[in-house]
Order: sequence, then C-alpha cells, then structure tokens
Amino acid sequence: MASGGRAPRIMTKPRSTRAAAALNANVAAPASATARVAAESRPTLGFGVPATSDPHHFKVIVPRNNTAPVQVSEYLGLQALSDEHSVIDRAMLDRARWTAIRAEVQRAFNARLSTHDLKPSTWKTGDNPVDRLLGKELCVLVWAVEHMEVEKIPVAVRNWLALRPEERWWLFGMTAMSTGGIADGDKGWRLALRHALGDVAQSELLSPRARRGGRPREASRPTLDLFGEGPAT
Repeated sequence: MASGGRAPRIMTKPRSTRAAAALNANVAAPASATARVAAESRPTLGFGVPATSDPHHFKVIVPRNNTAPVQVSEYLGLQALSDEHSVIDRAMLDRARWTAIRAEVQRAFNARLSTHDLKPSTWKTGDNPVDRLLGKELCVLVWAVEHMEVEKIPVAVRNWLALRPEERWWLFGMTAMSTGGIADGDKGWRLALRHALGDVAQSELLSPRARRGGRPREASRPTLDLFGEGPAT
C-alpha cells in the first residue's frame, strides 16, 4: 500500500475511447468485402442478368471460330406471348467489328454493374447473358457499326459512350419498332444510327442535349430503373 494509506490509482481507458476504437475498427473493414456480400445476395449471370427463372435478357453468342460472326439475340423470357416469339435475333456482327467494340463495351457495362454492387463479367466464347437494359444499349451500338467503315468505329464508340442510358433505351425502342430484325441493317433507323454515331458532323444530332443548351423532354418516354423489371420494348 502506498504511503499515507491510499491505494495506487489504476489508469484505464475511458469507455467512450474504447467504443470509438471499436467503431474505427469496423469502419476500416475493406469495402470490397461489403461489395462482395452485396453481390452474393443478388446473384447474377453474365452481365447483370438475374439468376431467376427465365428472365428477360439478351444473349451475345461468340463462336469458337475466330472468324465467325457474333450474334446478338433478345430472349423475352416469361414476357413472351408464345414459345414461337420468345427469341428475337437482333443483329449479326462480323468478328473485326466486334473486336473493335468489345473492350469498351465491357468496361462501360462493368462500371454500371459496380455502381449496383453486382459482379462484373467478361466476354467469353459461347453464350454471354446480358441484362435486358444493357442489351438494348449494346444493340444501338451494334446496329450503328454493323456496316460501318472500320476506321469510323472508334468515333461511333465515343459517341455511344457520350449518350445517357435513357437515350440509348429510347433509340433502341424507336429502331426496334420497324427495323429491329437481323436483316434490317440498311434501312430506316438502322441506317440513321450508322450516320449519326459514325459521322463526326452528324453525331451532334444524338449527343446529350445538355451540351446544346437544352434539356430533353422526359414526359414522352418512361424512366426505367437499371436492372429492373419495367415494361419491355
């Protein structure tokens, strides 16, 4: 016992300090672990397709033969009126043009998926499932470049990237109504997309309207939730 009859004081951390340290330890947990848990709670196939029974989605079919064309088809799933009309072949793209766009499309899609805590994907040989909204956006670019001069494709990709998702969905809807089949590449909206995205002078026609000092009218077309189950086009 200390002199004077007093017991020595034992210094301990205040409870608030210990609680703060525990809180800081929790905050320091890797963000990647949180994203991984979120991704596991919403399992997907390919580029964001819900792992559910027969969802509406697109499929990019990449043949093993390096010279064979790549096909893009839309699978309506449970929304199809009949088995006969459950699959719509949207486009066929030769391998050189597919090679010219695949890396930028993959990067753009994975960036979108990451914002929703969904796992990324890569293009592979065989069937590549693609979320129904991302598939519509892909079709807009594929339709634009399917008969475009190869040297113009980088311009088309840049112009496509500059469009907002809602603008790509709208362009898909307008094009698919009359020229959305696999053999409709040289007429109507398909031809318009080729010139609008591939020609530098004309690309301003489809660029985001905020650049031209105005705002697009949203009342005429619905706002769709990314990876949601809104109305099919």
